[in-house]
Amino acid sequence: MAVTKIFIPKMPFKLSHVCYLLFFSILILLEISTSTAAGDCAADSPPEPSNPLIAFLQRLQSDALKTLDPESFNSKLYVDLSLKHDLAFTEAAFATLPRVNGIIPASYLQSFLDAYFGEAGSDLVYAEPDDFVPEPEGFLPKVENPMVRAWALQVHSLWKNLSRKVSDDVKERPERHTLLPLPEPMIIAGGVFRELYYWDSYWIVRGLMVSKMYDTAKAIVNNLLWLMDVYGHVLNGARAYYTNRSQPPLLSSMVMEIYMKTGDLAFVNKSFPSLVKEHTFWNSGIHKVMIRDLQGHEHSLSRYFAMWNKPRPESATKDEETASKLLNSSDKENFYLQIASGAETGWDFSSRWMSNSSDLTTLLTTSIIPVDLNAFLYQVELDIAFFAKQLGDIPTSDKFLKASRARLSAMYSIFWNKEMNQWLDYWLNTSNSDCEYIHQFEARNQNDKIFASNFIPLWTSRHNSGSVEDGTKVESVLQSFQKSGLLHPAGIAASLSKSGQQWDFPMGWAPLQHMIIEGFSKSSSKAAWTLAEDIAIRWIRTNYAAYNISGKMYEKYDVEGCGKIGTDGVYKPKTGFGWSNGVVLSLLEEFGWPSDREIACQ
Repeated sequence: MAVTKIFIPKMPFKLSHVCYLLFFSILILLEISTSTAAGDCAADSPPEPSNPLIAFLQRLQSDALKTLDPESFNSKLYVDLSLKHDLAFTEAAFATLPRVNGIIPASYLQSFLDAYFGEAGSDLVYAEPDDFVPEPEGFLPKVENPMVRAWALQVHSLWKNLSRKVSDDVKERPERHTLLPLPEPMIIAGGVFRELYYWDSYWIVRGLMVSKMYDTAKAIVNNLLWLMDVYGHVLNGARAYYTNRSQPPLLSSMVMEIYMKTGDLAFVNKSFPSLVKEHTFWNSGIHKVMIRDLQGHEHSLSRYFAMWNKPRPESATKDEETASKLLNSSDKENFYLQIASGAETGWDFSSRWMSNSSDLTTLLTTSIIPVDLNAFLYQVELDIAFFAKQLGDIPTSDKFLKASRARLSAMYSIFWNKEMNQWLDYWLNTSNSDCEYIHQFEARNQNDKIFASNFIPLWTSRHNSGSVEDGTKVESVLQSFQKSGLLHPAGIAASLSKSGQQWDFPMGWAPLQHMIIEGFSKSSSKAAWTLAEDIAIRWIRTNYAAYNISGKMYEKYDVEGCGKIGTDGVYKPKTGFGWSNGVVLSLLEEFGWPSDREIACQ
């Protein structure tokens, strides 16, 4: 069975840290079934979970669901618990709990949790950011309205509330925790998301740039580099149960943002090898897809493909319930693969990945070549080319510029739809996991449904000469967006489909607003900039209105009305919230807020 190489970080470690890395390296060797080395294409079936702590916590999660109210059940809480005692001792105590018709009485369950576990989140401790000041010098100079400025300073102060570091116990007794021993402090997302997440971190970094918190931003990136070096890819999040998948590749964009603000070439040099490794991860093995266009040209593109075919530990009870309608084990394993791959997309979940928008078991994530993933990788290639040139490595720079041109050509051949003036996801006829298998392009396989992701390619090339808009007129895309039906009073909806999934209508998400706004604002079109400002104003107002009522920033918003909080999806609205904070601060820095512009909903 093919395995992923384990990269040991070059840093001084205590013996317990080394033991931890050896412990989890063995688990990864057992769990990861595909190599990221170029040329190793065939994907074996994803493996059985082999982490004994996670396996036990899943059993606890399952039994707790039988005891508690399913409507308010939080499955993730149980796999985030830290043991107070060794696993064998805890398991033995769990086995002695009384059961009535197979159900643990609620009082006994609670007593057991109190006696044998720390609270979820206790594996992280507060970390005061050294570079935080209440009002940074030069903060948001274009924000003239005093009410908006006061609010922006409150949003800025939330970085302190979300700052954490790994507790000493995680490093001393790693076998008792699912949290990974990240070396530096971090900014968490908020709510039940008590750990570092990959693509969330990009917009957190963008906000930290506005807050002049450059050291905090570098610490976040250093943690992601650590994950890359230890596991061979940047994990979805910093928990042991996330080792089977990644998230949208924005690491190079984070390094770019920091470099553009600080000019720190030493930081770029340190990060550079990991950026190249990540590019290999996404462009080989099960993530690589070959496709031949109608002119006979062959293209290499990328897709999401988790290394897993079991229930996701953080949502195991829900996954098992959803899969219960499937009749055989192979269909269930495929569903588990597709839902884990859906989580890798960051869009978890959306009708975008489903053949039937009302049935989550029809997820076909691995059979879809996504527009946005390949736009991100186009940006990765341009970033690496830029960094290589700054570092004096011209051959590598030329290599990645060539790769970016090849991907841009592929994106226009496979994704671009000249009737719609949008880039459309492409659905494969088969999810063949051999990366050398060549699919034949068929125009009817473009997904002509409208999603916000159809416009993400505009966002690429923000710091590089040459961009996606060179291949088409941005005005045509602008007109297409204006007719799309995505723009609403409070921002851009993820899609037009009202499926009940949280990455569909009417949910609006900070990353989607930011990428489309910035894509238009950085173009050469004055009309596009005007639209970008209009969307930014709508989004800032809805965030302000919700904050003015509750004193909280939210993970997502309902774009049908100003100040409406997003409620669709598998869990209640989460507050905090890292990427929402970062996007608001970034938009205020870009567009400002004149003293005579009303901030209240219009």
